Amino acid sequence: MDLETIRSYCLSKKGVTESFPFDEETLVFKVMDKMFLLCSINSDELAISVKCDSLLAMELRERYEFVTPAYHMNKKMWNTVTYTGEISQFEFLKMIDHSYDEVVKKMSKKMQSVLESMS
Repeated sequence: MDLETIRSYCLSKKGVTESFPFDEETLVFKVMDKMFLLCSINSDELAISVKCDSLLAMELRERYEFVTPAYHMNKKMWNTVTYTGEISQFEFLKMIDHSYDEVVKKMSKKMQSVLESMS
């Protein structure tokens, strides 16, 4: 698992853009202008911050040492997940999917409709 794999995976999703809105190191992925993933491009460790259902966020932190509350984000709904190889690439990507889905489900019906119509 590497940053380019995460980047390609995120950009393959509908309505996703990437940018550096905070600084030149923090890569941010948004769906319809709403953040769902942040990561540092200059870190020695591969770590992502993702949005999460609040109950699941706590459960993941209790289950895995490599899942922690996300720095500078709402600690109830954002986790930082460091890829240590302790879970499969599939499970890691499922966390990205969950974050994307959490953001989409909070969008207005109109925004969801616009997203759905994208090819």
